[in-house]
Amino acid sequence: MLITSSTVAFLLGTKAYLGIRIWYKRKFTTSKKTSSQSTAIDKLLIALVVLGQVILPLLAIFSPLLRLADYASYPIAAIPGAAVMIFGVWLFWRSHSDLGKNWSVSLELESEHQLITAGVYRYVRHPMYASFFVMALAQLLLVHNWLAGPAAFLAVSLLYYVRRPSEEAMLTEHFGAAYAQYLATTGGVFPLLRS
Repeated sequence: MLITSSTVAFLLGTKAYLGIRIWYKRKFTTSKKTSSQSTAIDKLLIALVVLGQVILPLLAIFSPLLRLADYASYPIAAIPGAAVMIFGVWLFWRSHSDLGKNWSVSLELESEHQLITAGVYRYVRHPMYASFFVMALAQLLLVHNWLAGPAAFLAVSLLYYVRRPSEEAMLTEHFGAAYAQYLATTGGVFPLLRS
């Protein structure tokens, strides 16, 4: 695949995404976790997301391994793709920022874990997953390869649908009625439509 305005937009967005993740991981890995539901399946799902969001697109852009799956790119696609990527990265950053020390890459609770219902969490329970879906859409628009383009969407969908029930059960057990009320008043990755 040639380096185009689309691939540059993807690479810059991915660099920002990884920078945010690394910064928050370093900042909050010293926090003491009291509850963990991290399993081998959970770790495998995270690895699949890394494969779909980062590794396959980089292989498609910089190596000949996936070249047979390339398709023609149109420079105009870089504009909506970049806009979607910017929104996805912003939502990813804002999700981390609003969670603060309550964030964990795996299914873990902090010793003084708080239920966050402000910021982007006021509208959706899972804005970080929402940001992954938005960035996956950007990847479809920016990485013109039949394998690498949709890889993030497939991996994130699997992660969300397998992990969400365990995550919500853990939070319901920990926060009780407060989380049940939060479940009833917010959407999962899309805000609830109200009249």
